[in-house]
Amino acid sequence: MRVRFHLPDFAGFDKFNMVFVAMLESRPEFFREGVEIASFYGVFPPSIWNGGRFQGGTCTKEFVKGVTKYFNSKGIPLRFTFTNPKLEKKHLSDEFCNFVMHVADNGLNECIVNSPLLEDYIRKNYPNFKLTSSTCKRITDPDKVYEEVEKDYHIVVLDYDLNNKFDILEKIPNKEKCEILVNACCNPGCAHRSHHYDTIGLEQIAYANHVRKYPNAPFDSAKFEAEHPESRFEFDCQCVNRSLYEVQQLSCHISPDDIWNKYVPMGFSQFKIEGRTFDMFNLIEHYLYYMVKPECIGEARLSFYRNLNKNNVITIN
Repeated sequence: MRVRFHLPDFAGFDKFNMVFVAMLESRPEFFREGVEIASFYGVFPPSIWNGGRFQGGTCTKEFVKGVTKYFNSKGIPLRFTFTNPKLEKKHLSDEFCNFVMHVADNGLNECIVNSPLLEDYIRKNYPNFKLTSSTCKRITDPDKVYEEVEKDYHIVVLDYDLNNKFDILEKIPNKEKCEILVNACCNPGCAHRSHHYDTIGLEQIAYANHVRKYPNAPFDSAKFEAEHPESRFEFDCQCVNRSLYEVQQLSCHISPDDIWNKYVPMGFSQFKIEGRTFDMFNLIEHYLYYMVKPECIGEARLSFYRNLNKNNVITIN
């Protein structure tokens, strides 16, 4: 049995995830049967191709090389969330994103794609990268889902609105190609989700351009909203701040027991834990909840905290 988890975030949670990888290696008895880390997903900021969640900050070329080398040395792919839906042809030549692609072009690493424009560019210029079809495409029509799975993708991330629609899931061909988002924090059936992705894409482009022109000046998000009134929401979305315990109340939630007792027997083996915008303690609880045996969670939590402290990820007085 293989139960493969795609986890956030190799850049923002680099040391955090290094500690978690070490715990999986050194204390396998803590973990549920078959648990594997299939990838760490995210981007090195400031990546103009990024989508799904806004990613601020910057990093050095040495950091890009070091993080890529570390996780790849463990046999774990980095999977780049290059899902910005607002890209134009001029963005394809972005120097930083192409630098990252060159560094990671070793046959192990992967890209999640949404824009046909960027997908074609990657297929042509970086054919060694495995491609994942993004949940950002918001494909919920069953026939279109089946068609997407049959296309030339390494993995297809299903829309979370399909999570518990077993009549549709049962008919999906090549279930081993499908990735299921188990802890979606967004409201089920959210009518604003695609608009949210568009907004994030526009802001990511504005941020990357700002950093390029004014590397030492802070990015003014209020100014961005004033200049892009079409990007504003008519509501204040707080979904990304939901805790594990709030997420568990949503109808699209999938529990660990569901994974092992329902989805794996059906033929699914790829599962995504979202959390690029989570605080560290919320993310810890998600990792333990999904991957650690219930009877071992207390001991694993203490071990994880101690090693995070030892590696200066958190300070415990």
